[in-house]
Amino acid sequence: MATEAKKEAAAEIGLHLQDLVLDSSDVGEFLNELAAYSANSLSRPGLSVYCGITVIRRKRAVTIASSNDCARAMDELQNTFGEGPCLTAMKEMATIHVPDLRDEHRWPDYVRAVGGQGILSILGVPLPLEGQTRAALNVYSPEAHGFSGEDIAEAEDFAERISKSLRLALRIAQLTDSRNDLAAAMQSRTTIDLAVGAIMAQNRCSQDAAQQMLTRASNSRNIKLRDVAAGIIASMTEDAAVHTHFDE
Repeated sequence: MATEAKKEAAAEIGLHLQDLVLDSSDVGEFLNELAAYSANSLSRPGLSVYCGITVIRRKRAVTIASSNDCARAMDELQNTFGEGPCLTAMKEMATIHVPDLRDEHRWPDYVRAVGGQGILSILGVPLPLEGQTRAALNVYSPEAHGFSGEDIAEAEDFAERISKSLRLALRIAQLTDSRNDLAAAMQSRTTIDLAVGAIMAQNRCSQDAAQQMLTRASNSRNIKLRDVAAGIIASMTEDAAVHTHFDE
């Protein structure tokens, strides 16, 4: 009977996570919804926990999501000091358990800073992802020794489940970023090509010569090549908008 109940709970979690991925407009919204759902799922009668999720992409971009302001403050302080259970969990890819912050000595600056936040025990659980992206689920309890062995195992199992949805959301975000970068590059290239054409017409010169003129103007004014090109187009037409057409 217990096995059936676990299967039903797992299926319900899977469906909810799928809906989160499909309904979120961007990865930031997804992470905030995921943090709130994590807090609700890991809380138990008599004890509400707070959750935060930290994602480090491309070694530097930090995305923080949280179930409430307290969790956000705890996570932001870790990034401020560059130390704490979450960052250690990501670095070591192992669960970090802080039974009582008052007895914790591993991250002295962080521990001193969070002393007045009303949190006494913490779990940092790594989320297995791909490549160089790192993430962790941070679970905070206002009680000392707030996490039993069963609670820790449940948090680790839950982290394993949500990591699959997080991987999917990050893949979608990467594809969106790549598409936007490509669109921006195409628009920039179109602007430059139009300006080169205008210079060729005005000076009756070759394409290479026109490109060199544009580059010299950019270097001498310390202005981006695209901006110099946009200025040339604006000086020649009332409608300076540049439209790049490609298949969506």
